[in-house]
Amino acid sequence: MEETYCQSCGMPLSADPRGGGTEADGRRNRKYCSHCYQRGRFPDGYTSAKEMQRFLRKKLKEQGFGPLKRWFLTRHIPTLERWRS
Repeated sequence: MEETYCQSCGMPLSADPRGGGTEADGRRNRKYCSHCYQRGRFPDGYTSAKEMQRFLRKKLKEQGFGPLKRWFLTRHIPTLERWRS
């Protein structure tokens, strides 16, 4: 089975402790993770992929990831559905 990823941050949805985000009516959303999508909206307020990349790189640095690994894990963010124009 193919792994699915959050279409906002790129996190594997299998790693989401809540199993995905939620719609306004409480239904589970399988396109976005629970960190990015809550009650039918994106609470982070980011308007660009660059903002998301900066945020994620900071978080990954806090978790001890080096610069190359941070770049590798976030380079695809602009291709995710939330950020495509």
